[in-house]
Amino acid sequence: MAACLLANTFIYFTESLNMLTLVRSNRDHLTNYVIRQLAQFFPDGTEEHLLMSQISRDLDEALGRLQVCINAVRMWRENEFDFLHSSQYTIFLYFLANTIWRNGGDKVLCTKLFYLNKTLNGIDLFYEVEMPSVFFIGHSVGIVLAKATYSDYLVLYQNSTVGKNHGVAPVLEEGVVMYPNTAVIGRCHVATGSVIGQGVSVVNQDTPGHCLVFQGHGGELVFRNNERPILADIFRL
Repeated sequence: MAACLLANTFIYFTESLNMLTLVRSNRDHLTNYVIRQLAQFFPDGTEEHLLMSQISRDLDEALGRLQVCINAVRMWRENEFDFLHSSQYTIFLYFLANTIWRNGGDKVLCTKLFYLNKTLNGIDLFYEVEMPSVFFIGHSVGIVLAKATYSDYLVLYQNSTVGKNHGVAPVLEEGVVMYPNTAVIGRCHVATGSVIGQGVSVVNQDTPGHCLVFQGHGGELVFRNNERPILADIFRL
């Protein structure tokens, strides 16, 4: 059952969809919210009923994927999605665009959703990039993610970059943490449990895994044992 509370002129909804509660929203409200944002930023005259049809078709699948991600993050309430939580909304817009694309939907709509995410949240995450089922974005601003290989329990903070070099993309194994202002570029194999320290660039190099990665004085990488369970602080493992 949806519960509605009138506060000033804004209607607050709560609706449960297959165990996922949409905080301050319901399915129709969320769909219309996205459509109004698209119309505001891309006033090309696309009729709303066309957007409604395309988004509604894949919305539940996208929310199901989002639910898996939300439930894995320790600091987030399980089975709750708040569209005013910027990190959750960032991930939602990606899942929505990627799901529509996977299902053969309109690429123009997918592109608009990609640009909407970039405009609102400062993240460059194209809808064709295949993100893992479980990942965490601490702060989305300045994140750039190329078409690389990503694995579960990926952690991303502001201004982190994954990019190609001469057409070669990195491979990131499970449980990689990228702290602010980090980069993984080119022919890199970042092994399981690698934690890349703030400001460190990994370019055409590998990491041994289960380690802290620092930058040495000459720019070389320095690896140290990681004795702190960083992933356990972030995810419900």
